[in-house]
Amino acid sequence: MDRNHRQQGASDRADIYSRITKEIVDTIEAMQAGARADWKLPWHHDGSNVARPMNIASKNKYRGINILALWIASMKAGFGSGLWGTYRQFAEVGAQVRRDERATTVVFWKEFRRGESDDGDAGDNRRARFMARGYHVFNAAQVDGLELPAQPVLPECARVAAAEQFFAHLGITIKTEGDQACYLPSLDEVRMPPFARFRDAGCYYATLGHECGHATGAKHRLDRDLGGRFGSERYAVDEQIAELTASFVMADLGLSYGARPESAAYLASWLKVLKNDTRAIFTAAAKAQQAADWMHAQQPGSVNGEPVREADDDREDLVASPPPQSALVNAVAA
Repeated sequence: MDRNHRQQGASDRADIYSRITKEIVDTIEAMQAGARADWKLPWHHDGSNVARPMNIASKNKYRGINILALWIASMKAGFGSGLWGTYRQFAEVGAQVRRDERATTVVFWKEFRRGESDDGDAGDNRRARFMARGYHVFNAAQVDGLELPAQPVLPECARVAAAEQFFAHLGITIKTEGDQACYLPSLDEVRMPPFARFRDAGCYYATLGHECGHATGAKHRLDRDLGGRFGSERYAVDEQIAELTASFVMADLGLSYGARPESAAYLASWLKVLKNDTRAIFTAAAKAQQAADWMHAQQPGSVNGEPVREADDDREDLVASPPPQSALVNAVAA
């Protein structure tokens, strides 16, 4: 690979980080300027299929930063579908993206190995790296000629029961005690106010998911240490990770995730981090996906401690699945 090619690749990656971060910053600032009574952030959702974006070709669910990017696009445009794909993918199923429709950028994590030569040959000491590459996708609401089957929806009582079982299987100590939800690292336990103190079941489990998101960072779980990466901002970043973790999990459970009064206090800190570091939200989203994966891996039916997933497709234009989480976290933090 020649020097000019490497420089262009680095520029393209920086542009991806900047573009997605700017969209998130702009959305948060727009929400700050709106009505305080119903403020909504990019990761707040209603638990419908829109909150679980899926690729039309692979049927894989998008993950990490891509979920966030697609949520923002859906929020801005008012899309009512969670199905996404490239122009070519929709064409392959007989659909046509309408003229002048605007695409949304998602990220595909391209693997390469340090020291690899132009002909693909490399020595035995290659080290895998993952580089972000941007791709453009469209929502099913932006195409003609696509017939979508009705999506079955479980009754709310069934979804609430599933959420209760989901959190019970995590093995995290959860105590009903006090007036404020919190995770206590020194005791490694989550404390929750009584169920009746919450507006509804969805609010209870959204709050529980947030606190359990903090708990996943314990040393004997994911050993999430943000001090070296974010310094004094680590508490705000961990709050962001817990927010995204809970939002991802609640979407998987088909339950809404809305504004939490406690989150308003972190908006200024989040904006400061995002504006100073265009890769911060990529790191937060990767670690949140890692935490959500850990929670799914604790459920009955997981295989060897890993969540059950559909097989990944290695075609670049499917852009639905990132690299292994350990590699992804290292890639976006580099």
